[in-house]
Amino acid sequence: MQSRKIIAGIILLVGTALSAQEIKLPDQNDRWKIQSDGSISWTVDNRVPHQDHIEMGGEKVALWMQYGVDSIARSKISRTMVFPTFRLLPVRTIAHMTYNVEDGDLPRILINDRLLKGGVYNANVAADLPEKVTRVKHKGIMEMESEIGREGLTLKRTYFPSVDKPVAIEKLVFINGTKAAVKIEMEYLERKVRPAAERMSEGPHTFFVSTIGHGQKTVAPNDSVVFAITYQAVHGNDAPLVVEVNNEEQRRKMRVQQLLSKLVLETPDPILNTMFAFAKIRGTESIYNTKGGYMHGPGGLRYYAAIWANDQAEYINPFFAFLGDTIGNKSSMNAYRMFARFMNPNYKPIPSSIIAQGDATWQGAGDRGDMAMIAYGAGRYALAYGNKDSAAVLWPLIEWCLEYCRRKVNANGVVWSNKDELEGRFPAGNANLNTSALYYDALVSAALLGKELGKPTSQLNQYQQQAKTMRTNIEKFFGATVEGFKTYRYYEGNDTLRAWITTPLVMDIFERREGTIAALFSPRLWTEDGLASLAGNKTFWDRSTLYGLRGVFAAGETEKAVRFLKYYSKRRLLGEHVPYAVEAYPEGNQRHLSAESGLYCRIYTEGMFGIRPTGFKSFNCTPRLPKDWDRMSLRNISAFDNNFDLMVSRGPAGKLVITLRRGGTEKKYTVKEGETLKIGL
Repeated sequence: MQSRKIIAGIILLVGTALSAQEIKLPDQNDRWKIQSDGSISWTVDNRVPHQDHIEMGGEKVALWMQYGVDSIARSKISRTMVFPTFRLLPVRTIAHMTYNVEDGDLPRILINDRLLKGGVYNANVAADLPEKVTRVKHKGIMEMESEIGREGLTLKRTYFPSVDKPVAIEKLVFINGTKAAVKIEMEYLERKVRPAAERMSEGPHTFFVSTIGHGQKTVAPNDSVVFAITYQAVHGNDAPLVVEVNNEEQRRKMRVQQLLSKLVLETPDPILNTMFAFAKIRGTESIYNTKGGYMHGPGGLRYYAAIWANDQAEYINPFFAFLGDTIGNKSSMNAYRMFARFMNPNYKPIPSSIIAQGDATWQGAGDRGDMAMIAYGAGRYALAYGNKDSAAVLWPLIEWCLEYCRRKVNANGVVWSNKDELEGRFPAGNANLNTSALYYDALVSAALLGKELGKPTSQLNQYQQQAKTMRTNIEKFFGATVEGFKTYRYYEGNDTLRAWITTPLVMDIFERREGTIAALFSPRLWTEDGLASLAGNKTFWDRSTLYGLRGVFAAGETEKAVRFLKYYSKRRLLGEHVPYAVEAYPEGNQRHLSAESGLYCRIYTEGMFGIRPTGFKSFNCTPRLPKDWDRMSLRNISAFDNNFDLMVSRGPAGKLVITLRRGGTEKKYTVKEGETLKIGL
């Protein structure tokens, strides 16, 4: 017994020492730079070889690109096309038609009868023309520029998915900068692949690779020629689509620009502005038009034509309520409707995931707290979207999920769930902090939403009382000193810091804010890639880091929050793996799952600008303006059944001026720093 006390004392002393430490963030040697057109560009230098991967999505196809250059700047590209609505058997989440195309699978290109094979110089063939990649660029479309030989010939490759067709496109533009005409040939290619009939659902499905503009062309000096390769899926015995490459490229650019024009972040920091802009692209492009309607999918080569209680209901949908994108809002409402199909009088759990375009379900991880996730997300979405009819559709689902959670409250007054959203990757006990905190916030939102819908006062008072009791029980049951920090244990018996201790901060539960924030930014949890899922473990999931940054802003630790936000954003946007928030590592090798980008945007809407929906046309605003900034703005917000700009600037005597611009009118409010302003529209 005495030895245990000694060990506990040592842990407490170590924790106290760690809590006093100020983390020195490592220096970052940016590979990428922000350009004047809002893109990011990598000018290839001597920091090679280098490889990276990025995903782009359209309504019928996802294009995953693994790209890089070798030690002498020769290109290497691997293209993977996922067709979410072309389903295979057996029925599984990952049963979508997927094909990979390597450089060596492409048609040969000859320049003045010298071979450029698959864009890769073959050092063993003396007659081949060498290629040297000079630049790679991203802005919803991937571009790669190369010098060919020493003759002034440039190759510009462009990769993008069609906006609404099951087609991905590789466009090759050769620009003749020499003083003589150049003869360029791309050989004809048509490749057709079809899975076995026994392996296709609603088949047949066919994958086509075909060339456009093939043949031999003579390119005059200062002129150019365009070739293209399309990768597409076809239903039944239909012929491949005739693709207008320039038209498809223009439509993709227009879709990207449409997203960039909505919910515009303006701060003195161009990295934050650009990362936010890119997050809108990734967060919204990954919506697939399925037979079950628009379905947002995480992506990452695995997760398509399917929805989850965390990724969609909890993470991304509340963001769509602010963005004002029609497809984003359709996918949000569709997701909640799909979950609502599984409500039942016996309160058996709604599946964690609905897959295969809505035709099947996945419930392989036990009770992850999914009903708390759904109720939390649906309540926040309904309030912020501000549409009474839509909210009325969602209300029965919210009621049902809250009642499910109420029935799961255990003897300790917190919500029973034998897993969490990490699905057993790390211990979560039989009642975890995340589920109870989500349930608490869902109750708060339900009381506000029910008032807007005219629900009985007795019911709303009950929700308010349940929320108050749950907040008290969260403190009683989960409140603990862990590794010397006055924070939360994640579950009963937990004695190691966990990243999800941040969840209460996001829900405006601040009783343990100081100890929790100290723990989050201590050497025990913070790593060079954000929060470790478990202290001392190399695994990280960006979702907890994104929650953490949002929560620290909400808790009023603005300077600390913005310091780590700048570091994280710079690493993800301009570092070695760009340009979006990622899922996890080592699992998935940091895939750019889409919902994480929605969480990134919510750091600003809910954290930095402190917007908390309170009604269809009202919200609380608690802005957190960093001390080195004189102003920040969110423009073209589409929420609360309105379109408006929200601007925060520094006023006299330590006060902030909040300006609300709607149409041609402006309203100005002056508040103390840290004060909450109630705004009605």
